[in-house]
Amino acid sequence: MGGRAGSWRSLSDSEGEETASDPQPPLLDHQGAHWKNAVGFWLLGLCNNFSYVVMLSAAHDILSHERVPGNQSHVDPGPTPIPLNSSSRFDCNSVSTAAVLLADILPTFGIKLLAPLGLHMLPYSPRVLISGLCAAGSFILVAFSHSVGTSLCGVVLASISSGLGEVTFLSLTAFYPRAVISWWSSGTGGAGLLGALSYLGLTQAGLSPQHTLLSMLGIPVVLLASYFLLLTSPEPQDPGGEAEAETAARQPLIGTEAPESKPGCSSGLSLQERWTVFKVWMVAVFELLFFRNTSLSHAQQYRWYQMLYQAGVFASRSSLHCCRIHYTWALAMLQCLNLAILLADTWFSFLPSIYLVFLIILYEGLLGGAAYVNTFHNIALETSNEHREFAMAAACISDTLGISLSGLLALPLHDFLCHLS
Repeated sequence: MGGRAGSWRSLSDSEGEETASDPQPPLLDHQGAHWKNAVGFWLLGLCNNFSYVVMLSAAHDILSHERVPGNQSHVDPGPTPIPLNSSSRFDCNSVSTAAVLLADILPTFGIKLLAPLGLHMLPYSPRVLISGLCAAGSFILVAFSHSVGTSLCGVVLASISSGLGEVTFLSLTAFYPRAVISWWSSGTGGAGLLGALSYLGLTQAGLSPQHTLLSMLGIPVVLLASYFLLLTSPEPQDPGGEAEAETAARQPLIGTEAPESKPGCSSGLSLQERWTVFKVWMVAVFELLFFRNTSLSHAQQYRWYQMLYQAGVFASRSSLHCCRIHYTWALAMLQCLNLAILLADTWFSFLPSIYLVFLIILYEGLLGGAAYVNTFHNIALETSNEHREFAMAAACISDTLGISLSGLLALPLHDFLCHLS
């Protein structure tokens, strides 16, 4: 970034003289920087989560198909998936799509868990570069994979990219106005919608999964360009300023002093909110919600579930300016209720139409997105400037922990339901 947050470099004396002779109007300068940072963080959120979402949308294809050697244009289906129990009423893969979820989330969880201990040794710019390279590597590895195992290694790369990027960019928001949090959150929601929709649309249009993944290699390039070229350096009035941001990128996120809350705020509230970001990812349930009386195949139904969920996430993550929720724990409770309804339907098949499931999944996405953006917004309001960087990095651990636990539970749940007659 020429005047951006990655290099943290100052202008030379000669540059300073040139700019002094042609001053910019302060108001226009401030507005220009505001919109550059807003668009920059939106694009960072979009690009950072894009590969993660695409891998989830491709989960059914990853587990159901193997590449035929020498074929570079299509992913030919292998044998039709055989139910674990031939008398089962479900159309089951031998491995649950929760396996893809775990490969897509466990590395992220490990990065977020260890970030407060050692990530300070690596400045922001190298972190972003590693994140972009891992995202590109994930698309290439999965696209040219000949086996499920190799594909899952590509999914792991996507997870490393997303996890490292999220903890980096959320920490970086501490050195910018609080408004960038809502832009970042909206961008991550946009990644869900555009990632799922692009994979669904391109495969529905007849493009092979391989070419669909390769067409997305421009996303990591946009991520790097947004960070290095679009973001401005933190202004002096921003929390910490440029010098502190450069120093903080190399300092431990865990200090000897306990975090302080702003006056009038409860110190326990933000901790409580951190653990209400548990999004219930109903991966095994999504996979087993298969309606035979529609024109959509099982793989197409799964892609539609992912796209509708991400559409709800995008809408609610972009709603902070018009709707703010303080009691985020209520959103988590409603998500649990949704899980109970869909789990009951996989067992008793009482929902008469797939369109009712579409509505429930869209509603689930609205709840998940609202929980994410409001939790981080509340933390930003209730933590002091000097502790906000740590608070943002630590809070995102709870989000990933919830997804990891749901993935671990989904594996035995998948096997149990597939053995039902």
